[in-house]
Amino acid sequence: MLELSSVCVFLLAALGLLLIPGPAVLYIVTRSVAHGRKAGLASVLGIELATLCHAAAAAFGLSVLLLASSMAFSLVKYLGAAYLVYLGIRTIFTRSATPTGNDVPAPSLSQMFRKGFLVNLLNPKTALFFYAFLPQFVNPARGSSILQILLLGVLFVLLATMTDSTYALVSSGVGRMITQRASFQRIQKYVTGGIYIFLGVAAAVSGSGKR
Repeated sequence: MLELSSVCVFLLAALGLLLIPGPAVLYIVTRSVAHGRKAGLASVLGIELATLCHAAAAAFGLSVLLLASSMAFSLVKYLGAAYLVYLGIRTIFTRSATPTGNDVPAPSLSQMFRKGFLVNLLNPKTALFFYAFLPQFVNPARGSSILQILLLGVLFVLLATMTDSTYALVSSGVGRMITQRASFQRIQKYVTGGIYIFLGVAAAVSGSGKR
């Protein structure tokens, strides 16, 4: 199964990405600022359920690809590495957007949950991210790739739930002030972009399965 060293690197990389606000975090902050902490937490649950669905889809899809051709699986890994580098470069050179509190009257918590779920489920960038990110930590020689990817996906969702819930809990008070600071926006995009680029380069250099 997964090597401890790979899991540790994965957790550190995932935590680094999750701690820097991205589109999902900004969505959660917006809901929390506009409608309160419960609305933010309901949005978190919906988003993470959709994230788990994306991880499961990546696990089954990539496993089928691996069974069909190890060369095709390696090609997907290299394309994924290139995509991560692209995400990093685009993040660095894209102007940051700030959340606003000008929303319609608060819907019910169940509506918040469903909207968070659908927003993330129907986001093709989330699916592409998992297809690019998760295979970098999978070694087919160590057992079922589908179980490895599922485990990584579950770990990612657990981490995301903790970090996103923290943002939801604090953002109603200070989230808008923090995310709207120009200096914070400049720092966060460079850190996020740097992490993406590092992951992509490291994956390309490491090859397709050698440890």
